[in-house]
Amino acid sequence: MNFFKRLEGVFFSPKQTFATVAERPVWVDALVVILIVLAAYSLVITPYAKQEQIQVFRDSVKLKTTLGEERFNQRLADMNKPTTTWGLIQAAGGLPLLYVIGMLVQGVLFMLLGRFVSTGGKFKQIFAALVHANLINGVLGSAVRMVLTMAKKSAMQVSTGLPLLFPKMEVMSKAYIVLGQVDFFQIWTFGVLAFGLAAVFKISVRKALVLSFAVFVLSALFNIAYLLLIMSFVQ
Repeated sequence: MNFFKRLEGVFFSPKQTFATVAERPVWVDALVVILIVLAAYSLVITPYAKQEQIQVFRDSVKLKTTLGEERFNQRLADMNKPTTTWGLIQAAGGLPLLYVIGMLVQGVLFMLLGRFVSTGGKFKQIFAALVHANLINGVLGSAVRMVLTMAKKSAMQVSTGLPLLFPKMEVMSKAYIVLGQVDFFQIWTFGVLAFGLAAVFKISVRKALVLSFAVFVLSALFNIAYLLLIMSFVQ
């Protein structure tokens, strides 16, 4: 099955597609497409994200007190400098790298948790299933968020999760951070991934759904903890 058939199959016939991926775990072409889209997404949102980060930094009384006025002003001046070529390279490569690391960590978690329900399944099969499932969030989700960012001219105010239902919610609030983890493209991704896990571990789709969303919850909790830690430095 070539890449385009697998891409179509992830969206329209996931059970058959993931059975094929589990049997012949190819993933390089799908990963390359995801990384290209993520790099493009990073380059598009960087100018908006930079201006919003500067605004958050400027408004942070806590950071000004912690750093002292002189260091605070110097840091602010550095942030206002034009983005260099190296900065653009970092922006284009940073998110794709983090995305790959995230999938590798999730793959290890699936491998460990999978041993409670099956003695079969190899890491290469799990990673191939993860990569193909992430065509939903990494490609389609990123494309939608890219369009929303350009339309709103804001990176921070863009969400494809529950915050969409609360347009007046403060972006810097704890509630926004928590609700933001319930992302529709992520839920779709982990839901479809269950077909891959079922094929890899030779278990029912119901058990695979439990396994898939267990890792989804663990990932969400980690993201919430990380974002709240970052917020504690500026608020």
